[in-house]
Amino acid sequence: MPKPSLRDPILDAGLKTMFRTGYHGTSVRDVVAAAGAPQGSFTNHFRSKEAFASEVLERYFTVVKGLVAQALDDVSLTPRARLKRYLEIITGRLESDGFSRGCLIGDLSLEASGSSEMLRTQLEKIFHEWRKPFAACIAEAQAAGEIAGDFEPEALADFLLASWQGAMLRMKVERSPAALERFKAIVFQTTFKEPS
Repeated sequence: MPKPSLRDPILDAGLKTMFRTGYHGTSVRDVVAAAGAPQGSFTNHFRSKEAFASEVLERYFTVVKGLVAQALDDVSLTPRARLKRYLEIITGRLESDGFSRGCLIGDLSLEASGSSEMLRTQLEKIFHEWRKPFAACIAEAQAAGEIAGDFEPEALADFLLASWQGAMLRMKVERSPAALERFKAIVFQTTFKEPS
């Protein structure tokens, strides 16, 4: 009888380990130890740490896309309320981690994009894909007169995602939701305020 694959447990362990110690601070030894797997099992499934990180990133982005859909596909809410709902969902998840863990996409953007062209390119593609549902929701809000049409929806979506990443970085430093709450209050009273 063939042995069960350790690929998924290794990827799960890699996600948890990279959140705790970062890309450069995570060793293959750390990952296989966390997965309870022999060292050789890593190289059986992944050609390099970089390729492994790429798969961890994709796995994480799949979860993020589910959270985006949970908020932005909820047509019982207005488009502007859907944007707020997404930020509230993420705030709740961050709170459950004691405001010590942010977003792996943002973390790897800071840490790995300068040392890995493969990860930098992947992150760029992720941000382009990530902004699409936000741009669509913003365009809907603009068409409904909920948000001013001074800027293109894609530019506003990029601004929202980039600024939220910055708020999460500050949150991690302070171990407090203050930066998140400040961002939400300001952005919905300025950039995403309802036109008068």
